[in-house]
Order: sequence, then structure tokens, then C-alpha cells
Amino acid sequence: MQRFKIFGLITALTVVSNCVNVFGQKAPAPYGALPTKAQLNWHEMEMYCIIHFGVDTYTDKEWGYGDEDPKLVNPAKFNASQIIGAAKAGGFKGAVVVAKHHDGLCLWPTATTEHNISKSNWRGGKGDMVKEYQLACQKLGMQLGLYCSPWDRNSAFYGTPEYVEIYRKQLKELYSRYGKLFISWHDGANGGDGYYGGTREVRKIDRTTYYGWDTTWAITRKMQPSAVIFGDIGADVRWVGNEEGYAGETCWATYDPVAPDPGKKPSNGYTKYELGIEGTRNGKHWMPAECDVSLRPGWFYHASQNSQVKTPYELLDLYYKSVGRGANLDLGLSPNRDGLLDPEDVTSLKQFGDILRKTFAVNLAKGATLKASNIRGNNAAKFGPQFLTDASRYSYWATDDAVKTPELVLNLKSNTTFNIIRLRENIKLGQRIEAIAVDAWQNGKWNQIATATSIGSNRLIRLPQNITTTKVRLRITKSPVCIALSDFGLYKEPVHLEKPKVTRDLKGNVTLTTNAPVSAIYYTTDGRTPTKASAIYKAGFPLKNGGVVKALAADGSQVSEVGVGEFGLNKEGWKITTDVPADQNNLNQVADENPNSFYYGGSNTNTDFTPSAITIDLGNSHPVSAITYLPRQDKKADGVVDQYSVSVSNDGTNWTQVASGEFSNIRANPVQQLVRFAQPANVRFVKFETKHVLAGNKIAVAELGVLTK
Repeated sequence: MQRFKIFGLITALTVVSNCVNVFGQKAPAPYGALPTKAQLNWHEMEMYCIIHFGVDTYTDKEWGYGDEDPKLVNPAKFNASQIIGAAKAGGFKGAVVVAKHHDGLCLWPTATTEHNISKSNWRGGKGDMVKEYQLACQKLGMQLGLYCSPWDRNSAFYGTPEYVEIYRKQLKELYSRYGKLFISWHDGANGGDGYYGGTREVRKIDRTTYYGWDTTWAITRKMQPSAVIFGDIGADVRWVGNEEGYAGETCWATYDPVAPDPGKKPSNGYTKYELGIEGTRNGKHWMPAECDVSLRPGWFYHASQNSQVKTPYELLDLYYKSVGRGANLDLGLSPNRDGLLDPEDVTSLKQFGDILRKTFAVNLAKGATLKASNIRGNNAAKFGPQFLTDASRYSYWATDDAVKTPELVLNLKSNTTFNIIRLRENIKLGQRIEAIAVDAWQNGKWNQIATATSIGSNRLIRLPQNITTTKVRLRITKSPVCIALSDFGLYKEPVHLEKPKVTRDLKGNVTLTTNAPVSAIYYTTDGRTPTKASAIYKAGFPLKNGGVVKALAADGSQVSEVGVGEFGLNKEGWKITTDVPADQNNLNQVADENPNSFYYGGSNTNTDFTPSAITIDLGNSHPVSAITYLPRQDKKADGVVDQYSVSVSNDGTNWTQVASGEFSNIRANPVQQLVRFAQPANVRFVKFETKHVLAGNKIAVAELGVLTK
């Protein structure tokens, strides 16, 4: 690891030297850890996508077991340019291709394993999916990144020193064949049950030592020096600690990883994830956060999630909570079985990109008269506030060393309306400012309209209402050193209506609501997208047998995005029991239609977890085709089910198992899980049996649902 610290120091010193040469010897001294050239490129990208496609696309799983036949993979219409083009239309600057996921199938023809794309029927066994993505990125001016999973559930060698050498050979192949990369992506999934060449067993490794990351990352530094290394703890970019796409309100680009147990070494899959969301003020390493989240609930394509694609304004909200907090947004794309993005995904990306372009097309602060309370050395030509509204991220307004809390007044050209404020620091000189406030001149006095903490590479403040004024004041309220602020912008986000919220109560009645009054809400119950010709919502309506409700709000010529609610059988009258007789408390919360409440129980012991089951008596027989499991939504892992089986019965005595498996990645992505039966069954009783939980000795269930379609 020491060699990487030295590498980063040399690069950082070069960057600082360049700053001093350009701006003269009076440039502010750098503060704290500094970014490398590769990290600067990463910051400037702001957004990129990660593309998941493979056997899981065809098995409807999130993590493959490792025994899947490569012949499953045969995307008849695969078009890398369609996928990369949709990302570009969304404003994304690059794409990380998942070249190998945990199931071990390599999407390029590799010499390291027979378990690769050449054993599929796609392109007659002559295809190279990674190469096609590379060519699409080159054609469309997008940067390419690669992810090769360190965990391999297929390899017979996993867990032995031989596998580490195989993994390093795979990285060398990827680094040498597919051009310049902007990122080498690594995650923390490490060991567990798998196929492992036919042994079908659990293999555990010491994640702090097994991969020999110092040696492995040295390969990256040598073969792809322009690539940042992403992992839970870097080395260059850290995981923010959740898969929901947001960073902390305060988010430092510097970071000191901490292991969960004293005496242990932090590593991928073994660090305190909650620290990633905020970082470490004055940390030893420049290691900014990546916020990863999928466009759909899952990372791989599932047809059942077609109506759950994030809307453009949901993506916009994530943009402000990631890029707007100095992190980068990494959005998951999931091509379907044909090898294309579904129309819903393409449309959402395009509309999101359009909103971004419209919002940031014009800096309303440009052309204003700027008056600073202090300019470094009184040298406005080099350090004046005029640099705040130019196109450069690295020209900047600086103050004298002793002036740490200056003020700046913008006299706008005319009465101006805005709702977005953007601030940036020249991060080549470090992350310096710790707090700011913004005021607007209203009714003959200054009124505070916003505050913020960490600035760094980017800080976007989304105001709750429009501000109209002729003067804006920026106050730096806390900084340990003089400032080096590179950007101050005012922008106007287009007006939009929020989509209706679709809920259902225990009696099976659906309600459509909006946060603000609108002219009308239109809805459908047949899966079609509503229009102004659809039914007008007047009052709650019954949906006892389940289905999909879609709704949009309208006010004059404005229409909202579509709100969606998917429901199973009505839960009124269900009788719920558990096979732990002493624990019947709060069982009603399993089916109370409230995702924020949860049942927590079902253990006969105070120490070890004991498998247990929850049984639902539906009251009558129904043609059941699937169930849903929603884990607790309070971000805790205790009791969250990750291995299960489902059985059905008509008399409550004789049972038939209809499904079993694992909820892969549920720790990081605790969304509703769908368990579909191989064949629908006309039954009255459904039993959800818990085989294993992530932590603790009880089970936690926010909601169970029963589907007939």
C-alpha cells in the first residue's frame, strides 16, 4: 500500500506545482490530502453507469450460484450502442461493464477459465461482449470502466492461492485488451456458498489478506495508470455505504477507513460502511465517495420490475443527493434478455438528461457585478471573484491567508428568479471550506435562504421555493484556511408536478394523493399508462384481488410523472401464525400494509438462530403464483432473511414446497423481494420458512404479500 501512497503524493505535488506555476508564488498553500490526475478526471465525470448482464438476466436472480450453463446467454438483439447511447442521453459520461459477476461467467473469451462467453451460442461462440461495449464507448465519446468480481462461485480454485493468480490473470487480460479505462471497479462480496466446480459448499476467506490487494492493485497502477481504483475502501474511490444512491448532507472527499473489529485491517467487504456516507474530515487519503444505485430495484433485469423503473425526477433527486454533495452517481443499467434496455429505461434516462440540460444551461449569475470583501494580495487579475462564473473548475477566487470567512455580493443584472445554487472549490488545493450561508436581498434587507457544510468538487443546494431578487450574498462561515472557491452559480430547475402516491389500506381500498392541490388525477388498473382520457380519481376504490394501479396528476397543461402501486391479494381477514408458540406478538405487522412497521421474533433461543416459519391462512383458496417479502426498512440487518423456502397447502397439514433460494445482496439493497413459483397453485395456506438471517437470532418481516398473477 505504501507504494500507492507515494504514487498519489508525487501526482498531487505535480498538480500543486502546476497551480503555483500558473498563478504565481502567491497561490494559497494546498490543504490536506489532494486528488491525483485520475481522481480529477473522475470528479469531472460526475455520473457514470454500471451495466449488469449475464446468466442472472435469464434465471431471474441477482446473484448466480455458479452452476449456470453459459448457453443460457444468447441475447438475439444485443446492441451495445443502444445501451451506451441511452446512458449518454441521460448525461452520463462513462460506463462500467460487469465483465464477470459472482457466478463466474466471463463475458469475454478468456484463457483463464472455460466458463466464458465462448461457450454460449451468442455470436456462434465467437462473441466478445466487453469488446462491443468498448467500441460503442469509443464511437459515442464515453469513458469505459470494468468490473471483474473477485468472488467466483464457479471456480473450483476459489479459496486457494491458485484462484488469486487466476483472478490477476483475468485483470491483466481486461487491462491489456480493451483500451484506456477510467476506473477499475471492485466490490466487497467475498465468499459463501457456491458451486465451486461441483463441490457445492461454503467457502470462506480472510478478506483482509486473501486477495493480496497491494499486489493486485499494483497491476492496475502499471497497466492502467489513468484508472481510479474503486472499492469499499478505495484505494482511490470509496463506497458510500448504501445502494440507495445518496451521500451525507456533509460529505468529505477525504477518508480514513475503519474496520468493524479492533485489531482487524479494513478491506473490501470489511469496513464500517456507515463511515462512507460522510467520509473523514482531514482524512489522510483523498478518497471521494461513489453513490451506486440501480435504475430498477434490482441490478439485473427482471420483467416483474418493468413498472418500477425510477422516474426522471426520482433520478434528479438522487443527482442532488450524490453529485450535489461532492460524490459521483453510479447508476445501474439492466439490459433485458434480448440484450437491449427496455423502452421504459431509455425514456427515463432521456427525460432525466433533458431536465439536467435545461436546468444548468444558463448560469443566472453570469454577467453579475461581483464584489468580494477580500481578494488575495489585492490581485484581482489572478484571484478575483470573476473566475466564479467562468467555465473552468480550477480558476478561482482566493483570499489572503488570514481571511478565512470572507463575503461576496452578486449584483444581478435584473430581477432574477432561481431555485438552485451551485458551489465548487478548486480541489487541486484540497477541500477547504467547512460551512457557508447564502442570503437574498428581499424587502430592503438580507434574508438567509440557504446553508451548507462541505463543498469540495461540487455542492448543489436545491431550494424549497423559487427566489426572486436583484442581489445575492455568499458568506463563508467556517474554514480552517483561506478559501479557493472556483464556482458560484444560480440556476432555475423547470417547474414540474410531483407524481401521485398510490396506497392501499387493509380493506383493499386504493387511495391516490398528491403533496399539493392539482386539477385532476387520472388512473388505470389494467397496466396501461394513464392519460387525460383515463378515469378521473374521485374517491378511494377497491382492489381486493390485487393488480397494478398507475396514476398521473394534471394541472392545466402540466402533467406529472406516473405513480405506480403494485398489490397482491387484499390482506384483510388473513390469519397469521408462527411455529414458535410463545411468540405471537406483533404478527399482524407482517400484513398491515405499512412498510415502516415490522414483526421481529420467531426464536426459541436467546443465543443462536433457529429456523422458523410464518404461516398465512388466506381464508379461501386462491390461484397463488408468487409471494413477496419486504425486509425491515430501518437500515438494520438483524433478522433480515437471506435464505428461505416457501410451501403451500389446502388443509394446513399436508404441505408442498414450491420455492426455495436466497435473497442475494439484500444486505446492501433491502428492497421488496419476489419469490415466483414454478407453477401457480390453488391453495389456502402459504408458509414462509426462514433458513438463515443476516444477523441476530430472530426474523424481521415488514410485509409479506401473496400474488395471483
